[in-house]
Amino acid sequence: MIELKIYGIKNCNTMKKTFDFLEENKIPYQFIDYKKQTPEISLLEKFAKSEGFESLINKKGTTYKKLSEDDKKKMETENSALSILSSQNSMIKRPIIEFPNGDLILGFEPEKILDKIS
Repeated sequence: MIELKIYGIKNCNTMKKTFDFLEENKIPYQFIDYKKQTPEISLLEKFAKSEGFESLINKKGTTYKKLSEDDKKKMETENSALSILSSQNSMIKRPIIEFPNGDLILGFEPEKILDKIS
C-alpha cells in the first residue's frame, strides 16, 4: 500500500480529523509537522506549481486575519507570499496531502483521498 505524506500542524482540528480518517481506513502516512520542520521555500514552490500559490493560503485562520494590510498585499504575489508562508506556517492550508506520484489534495477531503488510493 502507498504511504502518503501529510503536511500540517499537529494540534489543528482539521489535522486531527485527517489522522483519525487515515487510521480508521488503515492508510499509512508520514506526518511532517510545520512546527518541528519549517517548510522550505522549495517545497512551497513545488506545491504552488501544482495548485497555485493562492490555494496554499489559509485565509480563514486567525494568523492571516491578524496580518497588516501591507502584509496582506504581499500575499498577492507568489514570491513574497511563499516567503511569508514559510515563516508563518500557521497560514498554510491544512492538511496538504501528497501522494507518491506527486498529486496533492489541499484540505481534508475524504472522498478524494479514497478515490486516489483505490
